[in-house]
Amino acid sequence: MSDVIEAVEDAFKSWSGGLGAMPSKAYLTLEEGDFRAMPSALPGCVAVKWANVHPLNPSRGLPTVMAILIYSDPETGYPLAVMDATEITAYRTGATAAIASRYLARKDSCTIGIVGVGEQAYTQLLAHLQLFEIISIKVFDRSSAAIDKFIQYFNEYPVQSCSLQNTIASDILCTLTPSRQPFVKKEWVLKGTHINAVGADAKGKQELETALLKEAVIVVDDLDQATASGEINVPLSSGLLRIDDIHATLCEIISGKKKGRVNDEQITVFDSTGLAIEDVAVAHLIYRKAKDKGDYLNLDFVDG
Repeated sequence: MSDVIEAVEDAFKSWSGGLGAMPSKAYLTLEEGDFRAMPSALPGCVAVKWANVHPLNPSRGLPTVMAILIYSDPETGYPLAVMDATEITAYRTGATAAIASRYLARKDSCTIGIVGVGEQAYTQLLAHLQLFEIISIKVFDRSSAAIDKFIQYFNEYPVQSCSLQNTIASDILCTLTPSRQPFVKKEWVLKGTHINAVGADAKGKQELETALLKEAVIVVDDLDQATASGEINVPLSSGLLRIDDIHATLCEIISGKKKGRVNDEQITVFDSTGLAIEDVAVAHLIYRKAKDKGDYLNLDFVDG
């Protein structure tokens, strides 16, 4: 995870400097779920990820989110590698949220609340443990089995099952659900809280009350994506929130073009929709490690 955090933060710095290319993700929505095509390029690397989100998959014994990635040579277009990107997606999303927390959360933050204890919860916690001295980890999920599994996995850490309201009352809050009904109430959020709103990644999804968003310092990963499919998409489309209410992008915060938190009373929100530059950065990291190790299946995709 530490390598992934470094790679993702470097990707944001490159993107902030005008390096690379990343069109907005393309959505294909079906009855049971949706697919996303996510191409991007950074200096020396280019890739496209094909990902899906199918909320009923856990009942079928499958992850909600799955993905595959094609990593190519930017000079020739030759496909250098095909990778499973389900784990890449999980790791880069957790890393990005932790990076946002490093820039936006209070420096003395020591409690983390996680709402929605699916696969993403694991990398969210792994990433935050790299950057913060966490003394209390509160989790909420409608599935007691999911909570028990999570607590067992992190048995060396102070993880406790809590009510939704108690979980929300944390220094850092990560919301990881596919909810279309806001459940994070303004009155439950403590002053000085930082929230990573990760679950809303498609049109119509929203986890935080609009009244909370209107008072918070909002930072997005990408304005176009967040407007179309992030946490802010519903209040924007209804006219309850304006583009002018968005404080900054994460790139602007990391590069120092804009300030993040300016006092310990502010509530900050990072609207995470997931960027393709994060994927290509981690794919580049994995590709280099695989080449160094030398233990991989080698196939010729194109006849010379």
